[in-house]
Amino acid sequence: QVQLVESGGGLAQAGGSLRLSCAASGRTFRSYYMGWFRQAPGKEREFVATISWNSGSTDYADSVKGRFTISRDNAKKTVYLQMNSLKPEDTAVYYCAARPGGIGVPYDTWGQGAQVTVSS
Repeated sequence: QVQLVESGGGLAQAGGSLRLSCAASGRTFRSYYMGWFRQAPGKEREFVATISWNSGSTDYADSVKGRFTISRDNAKKTVYLQMNSLKPEDTAVYYCAARPGGIGVPYDTWGQGAQVTVSS
């Protein structure tokens, strides 16, 4: 089991950049697939990006492709979300999540969330 803590959220202007970090505890982090989700006010939580345990595979929501990059450092037990060319519609609470397998395996561990606000 892992525990997750996000950091790096804040306020950015449209066109700017932010990097979110998700620090994990637990000895099994390197075997987990990791993901980022977000939830805007009044909307359901949505998928943003995912990365496999060995960084060999990544996937992104169409809305962030080409602007966001997910990465991980297993030695530091940390996953990152680099967000460039930010838009006001990227404003949301961003959640880090972990799952013990790939496609078809549900995310079973969630962080507390980090607020990202993009001003126009």
